[in-house]
Amino acid sequence: MSFTTKVKEEISKLEIDLISARTELSAFIRYDAKINKDSITLIMENASVARRIYKIIKVLYQINIKVIVRNQKRFRAKQIYILEIKENINFILEDLSIYENNKKIEPQDYFLENDEDKIAFIKGLFLACGSVSDPKTSGYHLEFVVHFKKDAIFINKILKTLKLDSKILKRNNRYMIYLKSAEEISDVIKMFNAINSLFYFEDIRIYRDHKNMVNRLNNCEIANQEKTIKTGLKQLENIKYLKENDLLDLLDERSKDVALYREKYPDVSYNELAEIISMETGKKIGKSGINHCFIKIKDLVNRHQNK
Repeated sequence: MSFTTKVKEEISKLEIDLISARTELSAFIRYDAKINKDSITLIMENASVARRIYKIIKVLYQINIKVIVRNQKRFRAKQIYILEIKENINFILEDLSIYENNKKIEPQDYFLENDEDKIAFIKGLFLACGSVSDPKTSGYHLEFVVHFKKDAIFINKILKTLKLDSKILKRNNRYMIYLKSAEEISDVIKMFNAINSLFYFEDIRIYRDHKNMVNRLNNCEIANQEKTIKTGLKQLENIKYLKENDLLDLLDERSKDVALYREKYPDVSYNELAEIISMETGKKIGKSGINHCFIKIKDLVNRHQNK
């Protein structure tokens, strides 16, 4: 079962709120129904979604709904659920603010009063044409796919008012409104009140964030090790140059000690080198002292080479 199916099934099992049910149904029919003069036909693959839409229509309009179940064997066997409404078509479409005086209400004229209405609308939209990727198997992605650009602009505007940074992308002959932010997708699932799906999503997100942090730390450590080795090799070259040109005695005693111990321990960091020298010679030296000695060694090499 896909994560999208899990989220939709959890939403579908929530108690029907009569205040928001009309807005939820309006979005569902607007974006996932075949509307004719004498019928409204809804075709769904998810049994839980079909049951929820059936119940909402029954509660709101107390009409007879024809239910058809078909087995589809193309690619893979699955059942298709068809709800067919043939009563009070005009009244239902007007009550749901989809049609007025037999004319379809355009998206820009569709009015949602408050955030509760907007969330109910987005919930119905998700049940109709939404999907969300499983955070365990791929990147974070939630989308709604509609046929017309004006609908995409309208939906994008609603999401923006809910403080969600959605974007629109044309894909083939349709329009996709999508979110990529894990935090915002989590907020949407929370808006749907799909608590089990939210916990699953957050558990995976926490795990992935922790894993990414560990990888970044490991990469940082590797980069530091590489930098230490590269620096050490350059310092060994400078020490070798001083030896070959009988210049080592021009250094003070501390710098000579640092040069000697760098040859012994070519791969260690400044901190580690300082600890080794302090412990073995009894002469206290810190990281800054080590750095100062290597600056002296480098300066001596540069002066001799530039003569």
